[in-house]
Amino acid sequence: MRLAKEGFTEEDPWRIFRIMSEFVEGFEEMADVKEAVSIFGSAKLKPSNIYYKLAEITAAKLVKSGYAVITGAGPGIMEAANKGAKGAGGESIGLNILMPITQKPNRYITRMIEFKYFFCRKVMFAKYSKAFIVFPGGYGTLDELFEALALVQTGRLEAFPVILVGSKYWKGLLEWMKNALLHHKAINKSDLEIFTVVDKPNEVIATINRFYRRQ
Repeated sequence: MRLAKEGFTEEDPWRIFRIMSEFVEGFEEMADVKEAVSIFGSAKLKPSNIYYKLAEITAAKLVKSGYAVITGAGPGIMEAANKGAKGAGGESIGLNILMPITQKPNRYITRMIEFKYFFCRKVMFAKYSKAFIVFPGGYGTLDELFEALALVQTGRLEAFPVILVGSKYWKGLLEWMKNALLHHKAINKSDLEIFTVVDKPNEVIATINRFYRRQ
């Protein structure tokens, strides 16, 4: 046990170089991305799902509005968004994560970067996105959502549109945030204004445009 622990400790300095290389590669690959949005959502939703179709349409409309689309490169909502972006003739970027449970990148990506470390990948989403669009999803989607909200809330990230798509899906979470977080003063009322909830692709575009007109 002691030998295993010592071996792990000795590997740590070398791990820094792998982390550095992921940041350098990411910055180099994404350097020319100026107007892009990130789309998040469940990897488990099938093409027959209403939110899959909605993500595909939303991504296509974003491309027609001048944006590139960034996703986590996987199936489900990510595939739908990349499909919509590519089909509309736009830049369809996938930031793939290497995991023990292999994630196969979807076939609609026009530019892909692979990451071993989630935090390196998260930096790329935040740095190169003009907005986060969050479709129904599970733990991974919630992780991306709440990290973005926390970074904006604490001023570590300049405010930008965080848009939840699907009011019916998010209703329970929003009620809990109001009845638990806000009720117990764990957040301020203004913290509930960091994000917007919409149902239609055109509302996504309008929310982004409205935000940047005010800027």
